[in-house]
Amino acid sequence: ELTATDRKAEVESYRFEARRKSEIDRLSTDREKTGVALGSFAINPINNERIPIWIADYVLLGYGTGAIMAVPAHDERDFAFAQKFGLPIRQVIAPRGQAGESDASAAYVAHSANEVLVNSGDFSGMAAPEGGRAITFQLKQQGKGDLAVTYRLRDWLVSRQRGWGAPIPVVYCEADPSCGMVPVPYDELPIKLPDDIEKWPAQGNPLETHEAWKTTTCPKCGGPGRRETDTMDTFVDSSWYWWRYLSLDRDDVPIDRHRDDVWCEVQQYTGGAEHAVLHLMYARFWAKALNDLGMIHEREPWLRLFNQGQILGADGERMSKSRGNVQDPDELVARYGADTVRLFLMFMGPWDQGGPWSPTGIDGIHRFLRRVWTVATDPRGVEPGDPEGGKLPAGQTEGEVADALRRQVHRTLKKVSDDHADYHWNTMIAALMELTNRLIRLRGTVVVDEPAWEETIRLLLLMLAPIAPHISEELWSRRLAATGKEWTSIHSETWPQFDETLIAEANVELPVQVNGKLRDLVSVPAGLSEIEIEQIVMGRDKIRAALDGQDVVRVIQVPGRLVNVVAKPKA
Repeated sequence: ELTATDRKAEVESYRFEARRKSEIDRLSTDREKTGVALGSFAINPINNERIPIWIADYVLLGYGTGAIMAVPAHDERDFAFAQKFGLPIRQVIAPRGQAGESDASAAYVAHSANEVLVNSGDFSGMAAPEGGRAITFQLKQQGKGDLAVTYRLRDWLVSRQRGWGAPIPVVYCEADPSCGMVPVPYDELPIKLPDDIEKWPAQGNPLETHEAWKTTTCPKCGGPGRRETDTMDTFVDSSWYWWRYLSLDRDDVPIDRHRDDVWCEVQQYTGGAEHAVLHLMYARFWAKALNDLGMIHEREPWLRLFNQGQILGADGERMSKSRGNVQDPDELVARYGADTVRLFLMFMGPWDQGGPWSPTGIDGIHRFLRRVWTVATDPRGVEPGDPEGGKLPAGQTEGEVADALRRQVHRTLKKVSDDHADYHWNTMIAALMELTNRLIRLRGTVVVDEPAWEETIRLLLLMLAPIAPHISEELWSRRLAATGKEWTSIHSETWPQFDETLIAEANVELPVQVNGKLRDLVSVPAGLSEIEIEQIVMGRDKIRAALDGQDVVRVIQVPGRLVNVVAKPKA
């Protein structure tokens, strides 16, 4: 309607080409700006100046109303567009005291706290935020405008120009303009995408060029129609998939309400930080909308959220096929097994931090699992070349070693239980390694015939089951077979409980530092107060010698872990 008659052919040609480009192409900053003048003008409501109207593909329909007031002096894309087509570039904001014409070589886009309006008639000299409000107020007084909230998130990424995703089930009538956009009848759903399309064309929307699929009839008048060629983003599906998973056998409803009542809300959700805005916002919207419709009972989709870190490529960049830095896990699984790869990913560092990919250390994880296999299947063997193999620690009886083993496995069970809840898998695996190393040292000793050994192996496999499901299942089934018990999966077992009386420490060994340097190790009864610990530390011969000629400034204690005496030379 806004296009002049002599401009219609050029505008239609430009529209056709623009529709073939993706949003990414259209928004590219290094792409030369293109556009066509409509031959019509808008009137500036403040000063009645005529402003030419252009169509340009870098302006998206989903932004604002799809029409913008270009400000070339203060927007890089508008600046490039104006320069190419010889449009006026007028500066309207400048730092106070620096009002002047815009730099002819670049757009002024920097902002400062003291910027004011310039070249803005009666509003010139006003602080920019105040001036914006004053202009809006004047337009409102004249009935020409009003304040409005602009939401950056508009169409839910529904409109995608690509060959996958859920089709948008509407038809545009090309016979009768009064029909407009017509929903596809319910009994014709679902609309399915064609199989014979090029999903990755060189440019443009692949569905736009598929005439057989695109061409249809108008559901309203029966005349020729055109299907919507944009598809919905996969966020639309990922915003409610867990409800549908409960009801895959139901074709009459999307969600079985009884199953929702039993299983939901989801207790723990894990996802990447990149989901923190879009996916989580969409899913919360779906929860509230479905609740309003009575299809689910909950208002929030999940009770607890944990964002894991992202494993980057070895070059420190996000893994991408285009960068060539993708690590294929299948290669590692084929070489080491899935359990090793799983544990290695958990052991790389804190789960919420991520970091660059490095294969260093995966051999250590593999050796750890081989040691678990060894202690579970060959407890009476001895490590080749180990002169101490098959011997109890010096000065300790069989009963003392067995008791110490029970205490360690129950302390490990408590730590593993706590670390699971907090996603501290790297420290959890370290504790399991420490326990396994102790078992290796006790192979071939009389302790392997003690109930403590059997209890430790059982708890070790149960602790491993969630993180190394395959080897733990195999070892579990072998142990059942060896004792003549009926097979049951380790993954159907309940999580074990640690013995509170065994995890209580009778004594705690504390490293003692002087000005950050280790000077002594002191064993103190568990539960002593900081004052009592300080008195013991200050009475130690090694500490008195280290403090000779110095004054104690303060004593810092990390309860149960460390004592550090801060001192300075005497005046």
